[in-house]
Amino acid sequence: MKLLHYLGIFIKTFLRTLLKPLSFVPALVMMYVIYGLSGQDGAESGRLSYRVSHEIVEIADEAADLDMNEAQIDHYTERLHPYVRKMAHFTEYLLLAMSVSLPLYVYGLRGILLVFAAGSFCVAFACLDEYHQSFVAGRGPSKRDVVIDSCGVFVGILITRITGFIGRKTIFAPLAKKRD
Repeated sequence: MKLLHYLGIFIKTFLRTLLKPLSFVPALVMMYVIYGLSGQDGAESGRLSYRVSHEIVEIADEAADLDMNEAQIDHYTERLHPYVRKMAHFTEYLLLAMSVSLPLYVYGLRGILLVFAAGSFCVAFACLDEYHQSFVAGRGPSKRDVVIDSCGVFVGILITRITGFIGRKTIFAPLAKKRD
């Protein structure tokens, strides 16, 4: 029976040692996705966000049973398009911040240090991403995009901190009491 106990401890330790470093993989994937989207030329990027905007309007038309014609759908797509582009910036950096914050949180970085470390990294990445766009045809750097990206970063960090706090107080609290 003691052998099974020690085997269980060994397996848990081995998995933690193996999986902790892999917790950074989602951040690397997000950075790759962001870099890839930034590498699209202006026309290609515009077409992608326009298609997303068009799809949103069509779904809203069907859901609300508005029975819009194609001209009306195009009109609302044009009006929605700039907001979809900016929400894409916000969302991709929110996801980046969460995927950077979570491993740092798992490694014990908490509070203002987590906000500073993850925030600095993600905002620096946003600045480098805008610089990268200055070399792409039909694209250019935008301070406004860095501000929008930064807002997404800090919301993502906040979500990670809230989730971690709730998890520590609910899910993992019984485990900590059990160890004591």
